[in-house]
Amino acid sequence: MFIDTHCHISKNDYENPEEIIKHMDGNIMIISGADPKDLEEIIYLCESHSNIFTTIGIHPEFASTYTKEDLDNLEKYLTHPKVVGIGEVGLDYHYTKENINEQKDLFIKQINLANKYNKTLVIHCRDAMEDTYNILKQYKDKNTKLDFHCYSGDEIMGKKLLEMGATFGIGGILTFKNDKRLKKVVKSLPIESFVFETDSPYLTPEPLRGHQNEPANIKYTAKYMAELLDMDINKLYEITTKTAIRQFDLENKLC
Repeated sequence: MFIDTHCHISKNDYENPEEIIKHMDGNIMIISGADPKDLEEIIYLCESHSNIFTTIGIHPEFASTYTKEDLDNLEKYLTHPKVVGIGEVGLDYHYTKENINEQKDLFIKQINLANKYNKTLVIHCRDAMEDTYNILKQYKDKNTKLDFHCYSGDEIMGKKLLEMGATFGIGGILTFKNDKRLKKVVKSLPIESFVFETDSPYLTPEPLRGHQNEPANIKYTAKYMAELLDMDINKLYEITTKTAIRQFDLENKLC
């Protein structure tokens, strides 16, 4: 069994989400909720499939447009048994820095919710690593777990984040020929700190790059990572699955 700890599955992402879900028979998906408009659809998918869980949150791209009702609705679902985290949330300075204060405010509000409900935080961080680290250091409770989606930092920051209880999502980028940073991270940090993700329908791994991604494509990233680390792929699945179960408190939720 393997776990895709971060994917997007909705009618906005796939023409036929149910077909994509069928391909993951026997394996687990954690859908990442990022858009307040998708919340009810995601909860329905979780309730309809035993192998689907979710993290729910408001992505930083909505920092200037979300409403108090969006945040209240989010909090309403945080006690749902299929909701295993808050995310993806964080900071993204790649496209604009004009609303930095609004992004930080939204991020802090969702960190406080994670602390209040004892939920794992799934972090989206793009071109904002120092601010992300400093905010987490100031506002995150010591027992609140972190998972860095599509980790974009280096191994030095990774070691600092490990001390805060972080894991790091490894997806298709690892297989890209021009990637050197993530390969170095994977070789430098403990194998127990990694979980697999796809970010489907994005970031398709080689050899399928250029096509729409899906959770079942974890196998391509896993094969590449096993070869990179010169380890048995089944052992790699065992370790990363165990880490994901721990980080998202899934032990008593899996049938």
